[in-house]
Amino acid sequence: MPPFAPAAGGGNEQPTALLKVEHLTMRFGGLVAVDDVSFEAPNAGITAIIGPNGAGKTTVFNCLTGFYKPSVGRLTLSHPRRGPLYLERMEGFRIPQVAGVARTFQNVRLFGGMSVLENLIVAQHNELMHASFFSLAGLLGLGRYRRAEAKAVERARYWLDRVGLTARADWDAANLPYGEQRRLEIARAMCSQPVLLCLDEPAAGLNPRESSDLNRLLIGIRDEQRIGILLIEHDMSVVMGISDKIVVLDHGRQIAEGEPRQVRADPAVIRAYLGEDENEDLPPEVARDLARDGGSA
Repeated sequence: MPPFAPAAGGGNEQPTALLKVEHLTMRFGGLVAVDDVSFEAPNAGITAIIGPNGAGKTTVFNCLTGFYKPSVGRLTLSHPRRGPLYLERMEGFRIPQVAGVARTFQNVRLFGGMSVLENLIVAQHNELMHASFFSLAGLLGLGRYRRAEAKAVERARYWLDRVGLTARADWDAANLPYGEQRRLEIARAMCSQPVLLCLDEPAAGLNPRESSDLNRLLIGIRDEQRIGILLIEHDMSVVMGISDKIVVLDHGRQIAEGEPRQVRADPAVIRAYLGEDENEDLPPEVARDLARDGGSA
């Protein structure tokens, strides 16, 4: 087990879903952005949520991470140490703190004026504040805080090495190339020791080599850390290459769910991306995947 794997029930011992979404509905006045969506995300598995623009994917993430309170629905996280937690009942700031749900965003949100290393230490501020008795032990330099600080630096350096940014530790985060900023954002989320990692379009803006590196990183996190990963993504080479399960949304409704091969061949999914007859509008990545399967869809 890697040095910073979460202290969970471990390995393959958890047969139940890590996350269970039941009848999730989100209304904004008369607009129904998400309409009766239900799915499960496994522990130590990668679940992708895909669909055309405006399908409701980010709204689902916003409900899961506390930015929105669902109009209807139950969101159950089977926390390995705290038991079942109902995310829809929790205050937004407690979802990362207590439930262990970490998130990245479509647009990179780093502390650009801080160093790469400092970004990863800041991600651990809740643990450090607790160790410092909310600053008192830190100001006095007590051993309890010094040990926690050393552990935070060790964890940060582990994740810097894991995402290939050790040589950039002292750089300002804003000065990193875009692909490295993406990796730093994932490392920062992992420094919070999540049980569920939610990634909103992590491959956006990456070139093919960077997307391939991202695939390896996420598979490694799944296999080594034994946590659940939930991602929204438009890059089908990423989705089909790493997902254990795919959920497909269209106009706020769930139209398919299953393994990549099943979803890729589902007529409802093809219609959602193509329209009824406009096959030439198929996104290149989807067309390539279908062609590889011999057009079986």
